[in-house]
Amino acid sequence: MLGNPYDPDCPTRALLDRIGDQWTVLIVGVLGDGPLRFTEIGKRVRGISQKVLTQTLRSLVRDGILTRTAYPEIPPHVEYELTALGRNLAEPLDMLDKWARVHMGEVLDARKTYDGADISRADGNVSQGAGGQATRVTA
Repeated sequence: MLGNPYDPDCPTRALLDRIGDQWTVLIVGVLGDGPLRFTEIGKRVRGISQKVLTQTLRSLVRDGILTRTAYPEIPPHVEYELTALGRNLAEPLDMLDKWARVHMGEVLDARKTYDGADISRADGNVSQGAGGQATRVTA
């Protein structure tokens, strides 16, 4: 293991930033069942732009999490697949996915409680507004 991930200059921290990114988690998840083409990944990971998908795939190939295989065909045929390192990463990410599914109700309840709470600052200038939104109170 290298360095201290709590240090912003540590290479481990950069890797944690990459694998903690929302798109990386989803891309690794959809590739867990086998190789896919760029367009298929984009269809399965709804909401990702082509630009962000391209950037994320390049980063994951660079980090050794994915392989990119280009087949000499017309039209071009490119597939992305998890490497052994990527499959190893998929295991804890799958556990996070399961945790999120099991505990989503609790998280939603906590958000509802938080959003409905009376929010105040030490100077007393902020209070709860309509719908639980904090509003500034002016004198």
